[in-house]
Amino acid sequence: MGDADATTQRVQLTTRSVTVDGKPWIPVMGEYHFSRDLPERWERELRKMKAGGINVLATYMLWIAHEEEQGQVRWDGHRDIRRFIELAAEVGLKVMLRIGPWAHGEARNGGFPDWLQALPIRHRSDDPAYLELVRGWYSAIEEQVRGLFHTATNPQGPIIGIQVDNELYDNAPHLATLREIAESVGMLASLWTATGWGGAELPRGRVLPVYAGYSDGFWEESTTGWPAFGAMHFMYSTVRDDLTVGADLRDAPVDMDGTATLGTDDPWPFVTCELGGGMAVAYHRRPLVDPDDVAALALTKVGSGSAWQGYYMYHGGLQVLGTLSTTQESQATGYPNDVPVRDYDFFAPLGAVGTQRPHFHKLRLQHLFVDAFGGDLVVTPSTIPASTDGPRWAVRGDGERGFLFANNHQPAVASLPTLEDVQFEIDFDDQTVTVPSAPTTLESGSYFVWPLRQQYGGVPALTATAQPITEFTLDTGETVVLFAAIDGIDVELQVEGVAAADIRGAVVEAGAGHIVARPRVTPGLGCEVKVGSTTLVFLDRETAESVWRGDVAGRDTIVLWRGQGWFDGAFQTVLERSDAVLDALPALQGDALSEVPGAGSLFTRYAVPEAAASVTLDVPPFGSTPIAPVRRGGSSDRLSAPTDADFDDAAVVQVDIPERAREGEQSILTLDWTGDVIRAYVGDLLIADQYWYGRPLEIDLAPHSEALASQPLTLKAFAWSPASGVYVDPRVRPPADEPTLEIRSATVRPLRTASFR
Repeated sequence: MGDADATTQRVQLTTRSVTVDGKPWIPVMGEYHFSRDLPERWERELRKMKAGGINVLATYMLWIAHEEEQGQVRWDGHRDIRRFIELAAEVGLKVMLRIGPWAHGEARNGGFPDWLQALPIRHRSDDPAYLELVRGWYSAIEEQVRGLFHTATNPQGPIIGIQVDNELYDNAPHLATLREIAESVGMLASLWTATGWGGAELPRGRVLPVYAGYSDGFWEESTTGWPAFGAMHFMYSTVRDDLTVGADLRDAPVDMDGTATLGTDDPWPFVTCELGGGMAVAYHRRPLVDPDDVAALALTKVGSGSAWQGYYMYHGGLQVLGTLSTTQESQATGYPNDVPVRDYDFFAPLGAVGTQRPHFHKLRLQHLFVDAFGGDLVVTPSTIPASTDGPRWAVRGDGERGFLFANNHQPAVASLPTLEDVQFEIDFDDQTVTVPSAPTTLESGSYFVWPLRQQYGGVPALTATAQPITEFTLDTGETVVLFAAIDGIDVELQVEGVAAADIRGAVVEAGAGHIVARPRVTPGLGCEVKVGSTTLVFLDRETAESVWRGDVAGRDTIVLWRGQGWFDGAFQTVLERSDAVLDALPALQGDALSEVPGAGSLFTRYAVPEAAASVTLDVPPFGSTPIAPVRRGGSSDRLSAPTDADFDDAAVVQVDIPERAREGEQSILTLDWTGDVIRAYVGDLLIADQYWYGRPLEIDLAPHSEALASQPLTLKAFAWSPASGVYVDPRVRPPADEPTLEIRSATVRPLRTASFR
């Protein structure tokens, strides 16, 4: 596996990492399904992903979306994989193509067309009849993406990897056959992967195992609180495999005590492809994953030795409506769970309508760190203290320097306590580092990475109780390093190899073999400590999560913006607030920019135009509170969702959408509601649905603007029943004794942007 040495930008593997031209690299991969979004949105959404720190795009080929009728393979509209990948390349993303043939992804038949599912053949096996059909499917894909593979003769080709099948646990020879077929029809890839979780048997040397980690799972029972598997993903460990992912789809019982660890004969780096960017909901079980759950889990994986951060989903979407059927995974199609007909939002960092959620910003903070410092980090092993007492922590280091990772976060239902008198001791080859110099308090919910004796600019060795974000070189050649302060922990610097007189902006005292410095001002944009020609800036958490980095008018630029945005040669800001400001380093060059006073000596601050007013819709109350029929079904006898026929008895309201709420490139309707299930229709077209789980439903009305000019939006819903056996997080579960169905608010915000360059 890997490119030949002659390849430019050659992608190869070592036992610890992926390398590009011999240099270690941590890919940051995000899943976004082109067929589950509108093609007119693709470029903007891909740019958002890039702005979030994603550098590899992963996407499923859902066979059912392309060949619903046998022999009629379609690549038009939202099926146009070639256009999607070309846009990804234009944006600057590499591509991991997940070609199936079986994909799962909560799609009908796991992505198999109905005609294929019905054939009397041995699916997902080396049955010649099945392989012949797979060859046809793979050939059709190859024809579409021909010339887009990264090869020695096409080093700019964006496709660097291919995943065959998904969650196939017990047929390693078949996975090898799938790779052989793909290569035989012309698919070329630097890397070949297959999902390794569940103790999967994989063909040795033929596929790179990739792993998953979720903080919760809709596939658990409705009687399950926080699943037992969740805790492992918030602990530092060499265990890579979570045997419970997809376990409800397996015929054989799962050994819950099984592990998959890095052994002496295992040549592969630790690669993930499905770190939970959120979580889907099923009718019977509706997890409520918080933004910090996603971010803490992700950073814990880096501390545990991850060499490749892959998120599923990173961008949500809508299930495809086919000509012959929906693509809904359901008990009616032989699965244990009923998932929504349309909703695949996943509470992802980027929602189905493109909303950049809090964990988009929290993850971007990590991705900036990985981009700036990952080359040094990824070649180092993870050392995890043997003791289970005290805080959870790990060190990735090389004996001379390293990074300390600590996590005191778990989901709210199993939150960890605040810890007192916390101090870390790390043994290096020549000395022991104690950080902080005096014990501190580690608040419940804290998670971070600290530098240990790291070199920044002219600082030979810095240990700090703040998280590195990014390093930037000014036009003068001087270095600026941004850090995020940790709530509840004072910023402390232990500096080696410099004189006290060279440190400015801090209170300085002598330590054992180093100087201890503490900033004179509280964290924020004005909290600058200068060490020689290097400026260290310590930001409070909110400001740190507003840091973006990208190309603005051809210049590498750091932007501080507390809102939604993306780069497209300029920095595009989504206007949502009044009195908003944007900070930039270096100063922007565009005309008609309005400078306003800012903080610190490095950034220039600009006023941002006021946002357009949102439109509040007049939604009449539901006249009744009908409860969906209680049924059980599927292979696991779980609660079943109401059917299309059931919705004939649902409560109904109609909402007129005024013209001013249908303007703009997007018009995002946010429904804050409580109930059981809701569907939104324009005429007879089902445009959105949701199983209520405590968060609003977002709908983009723009694609339906013309139709909504002459007819209302129709909402059909069932009430939440207090007797329901459905699992909803206790934090949001309605306390009422009677059925509940209400829409508390319905607002539309047309998308307005301002461009900064």
